[in-house]
Amino acid sequence: MSRFDGRSVIVTGGAKGIGGAICKAFAEEGARVVCADVDTVAGEALAAGAPSAGEIRFHRADVSKAAECDALVAATVEACGGVDILCNNVGIQPTDSYLPLHEVSDEAWDRILDVNLKSFFLMSRPCLGHMIKAGNGVIINTASVQGLQSAKGVPAYAASKGAILSLTRQMALDYAEHGIRVLAVNPGTIDTPLVDEALEAIGGDEQAIRASMSACAPMNRIGQPAEIARVVLFMASEDASFMTGESVCVDGGIMARGSWG
Repeated sequence: MSRFDGRSVIVTGGAKGIGGAICKAFAEEGARVVCADVDTVAGEALAAGAPSAGEIRFHRADVSKAAECDALVAATVEACGGVDILCNNVGIQPTDSYLPLHEVSDEAWDRILDVNLKSFFLMSRPCLGHMIKAGNGVIINTASVQGLQSAKGVPAYAASKGAILSLTRQMALDYAEHGIRVLAVNPGTIDTPLVDEALEAIGGDEQAIRASMSACAPMNRIGQPAEIARVVLFMASEDASFMTGESVCVDGGIMARGSWG
């Protein structure tokens, strides 16, 4: 048997990048995965290519909206009988938001915090009700090394990621008595559409910029989405049964070095 045979998993921001890798990894180990995303084309393509060991269902949802989160969880419970694992993975860092704080608009700030942070609350709330009744469950929050030490020009993104880490610790305390574990993963620079968008915004020699990004990590490379997914699956598994309220950096050594330079 695979570790997640028959387990139901929701992954937000699941159509591409880290989310897509998490969806595929859970399905490969027998889980019934619900991929939530606003990108219908990518989500349906991911579902169509699901590994035979499990399944991936695509559900279009803007998880910054409470009604859509409630509908997503209700549909998952109807289809799968419950929610065993929630991966709050969705995150945005629009290229036009790479600005110092005094130049960030109200709209840009609100949008980033709504997607990157409020959605974690809106998704966890209905899932927790089902997990409490079941007496078990796991919530994995995708934060970032930028929640621990930031870079220039990303005030809203950094604020959202730092808040996720604090929320993870707090939720772990509230729900441990119900058999529910809450953890976070802190990716470093990972080869995802967010990186592609940043490269496009920066312009110039893409190869040179990628080399500069790689040099930030002692391992001297950019990480791959599957490397985050493998850690997420470990944290969601019984192998991590005594872990809660903790975050794990998967960053090629950036935090060990203690700086981006």
